[in-house]
Amino acid sequence: MAKDKKTYKSALQEQDGIAPPESLSTNSANSIKAKRRKQPTVDELVSGILEGNITDLSRAITLIESTNTQHTQKAHNIITACLPHTKASVRIGITGVPGVGKSTFIEAFGGYLTSQGKKVAVLAVDPSSSLSKGSILGDKTRMEDLVKDKNAFIRPSPSGDSLGGVARKTRETIILCEAAGFDTIIIETVGVGQSETAVHSMVDFFLLLKLAGAGDELQGIKRGIIEMADAIVINKADGDNLKAAKSARLEFNRALHLYPEKESGWSPKVSLCSALKQEGISDVWALIMEYLTLTQSNQYFDQNRNNQNTFWLLQTIEEQLKTNFYNTPIIKESIKEQIALVEEGKITPFAAADYLLNL
Repeated sequence: MAKDKKTYKSALQEQDGIAPPESLSTNSANSIKAKRRKQPTVDELVSGILEGNITDLSRAITLIESTNTQHTQKAHNIITACLPHTKASVRIGITGVPGVGKSTFIEAFGGYLTSQGKKVAVLAVDPSSSLSKGSILGDKTRMEDLVKDKNAFIRPSPSGDSLGGVARKTRETIILCEAAGFDTIIIETVGVGQSETAVHSMVDFFLLLKLAGAGDELQGIKRGIIEMADAIVINKADGDNLKAAKSARLEFNRALHLYPEKESGWSPKVSLCSALKQEGISDVWALIMEYLTLTQSNQYFDQNRNNQNTFWLLQTIEEQLKTNFYNTPIIKESIKEQIALVEEGKITPFAAADYLLNL
């Protein structure tokens, strides 16, 4: 006997195609092609972003992420124009090892927030292959309910060669999302485990997802990502795994007492949830609101934002210096020669670097 079909439509379900018309107007086809080729101006994109137009927001983010030098100035002008219109938002970084259920959690969490009247932007960072340089960018498919929510926006981006679990232009993307009216920005990292320093330097609240019974309890006594976390949420706390999750919560609570008090005055908390069954989601939001109330009252919230701006100023300078160095004509000509000399053993890498830098 055949199994009953699902009562809901899945994003992975094949849909019936649309039969093409027997005849197609050449004028109409040319008009559509011309419209697609037309590139919107900076003013048109900015106007659309401020009106909350998702298409214009997506186009602007594409310009920001582009490595094409022709797009750089246009992207800079868009960011500059949007900056005065950014609204106060809550920036939440979410990380965890692969398989912990980040996408499922974010879908449940984002759905809860939109039901509370929030406008949620999810910036999902997908790991790029070191060989092909490509990324799957399948986060929209994995969040098939949230992607249909009119108060939610999901933007997957490739990590490229960026370290720290975020894409190269994530911070600029946050500015555009805030200008478009999104009051809650969720950044999902690639989940590499111990190198999430970049995302920590651009969010207000850093949430670490953990699994019970996966050997992660010992990580609680190690420096690194645990030290940065403002909250640890043990996901998949349901069914037979509930007992193990409660035991893990106890272990993490003990481990957190080994760390010195945070500059924010906040004591990190450990919470349980089941994203699949949408249990414990409201408790996580209540935890974040408690943190925001504390940090806004003791002025740490604004101080942290200012420190982050300083950090990204220095990071931007370093990135621009690196780009300018490799794009200098004399460096382009000489670097191949120096690489060849290093490979032949005629010069050390350090001497070759010195020579190139002195050019």
